[in-house]
Amino acid sequence: MKEHLLREITPLTQSDCFTLFSREKKEFDFPLHYHEEFELNFIQNAAGAKRIIGDHIEEIGELELVLVGPNLHHGWFNHHFMGGQLTEITIQFHRDLFDAKFLQRNQMNFIRNMFERSLRGILFSKETTRMIMPRLVQLPKKHGFDSVLELMSILHDLSTSRNMRILSDSGFVPVETLAYNSRRIEKIMKYLNENFDKNVTLREAAKIAAMTNVAFSRFFKMKIGQTFVDTLLEIRLGHASRMLIDTTHTISEIAYKSGFNNISNFNRIFKKKKGCTPKEFRQEYTSSMGVRTFV
Repeated sequence: MKEHLLREITPLTQSDCFTLFSREKKEFDFPLHYHEEFELNFIQNAAGAKRIIGDHIEEIGELELVLVGPNLHHGWFNHHFMGGQLTEITIQFHRDLFDAKFLQRNQMNFIRNMFERSLRGILFSKETTRMIMPRLVQLPKKHGFDSVLELMSILHDLSTSRNMRILSDSGFVPVETLAYNSRRIEKIMKYLNENFDKNVTLREAAKIAAMTNVAFSRFFKMKIGQTFVDTLLEIRLGHASRMLIDTTHTISEIAYKSGFNNISNFNRIFKKKKGCTPKEFRQEYTSSMGVRTFV
């Protein structure tokens, strides 16, 4: 299936900081795709449409604001959208718009963290979207340096906003692209991504971190924001999603290759987490790629 995914060559040139498209349209007609640039996408009046970001699939509401990192699969599709006039504002900007050294400065901490999270896709809250919406609508009317300053200001305000939601499972994204700001956590995450198909235990992970089980459990949840067990499950599901998309393995094969001890357990957990069965996920993803072959 991998060869059917469109790699989009965006119109953004090396001479420009960003490009912006503001459109009124009646449907979504672009297949699932990826590109090198960051993308901030705002959608209004398209309730019932379907969003795919990485291995995440969900029906959207009336307002939608998502930040997609470089090379992450994404797309919006008609699904249950009943038609009518919808608004879409798409901003694409270079991954080096902010120099790597510049991003390491203290004042850039929030934006740097947001960019790292966007490698899995970020959905901003309805409150944040409503707050930012007027500025996105007005951005095409700004030009030159003023437009760049306003984009940077928007990105900063988004980076400090509350209740942003990471969409794609961590196991779906190459582990080397993710940053954890902790050598211990990086070592543990590397271990989990290399051994997710085996009988991984908290005790073994704590030993690698040179900590007691209790201390490690607290430390891990503080750094990652969820328990060790939930993180391991997310990594397994992410790798399972990748195999459902990129291989022709059977569901049973993928279950065992992802570290699940039986197919029933895999199906139950997958549906609870993603809202569809592994079979339905594969069918949804394949249908969203379009019928043409892209290189």
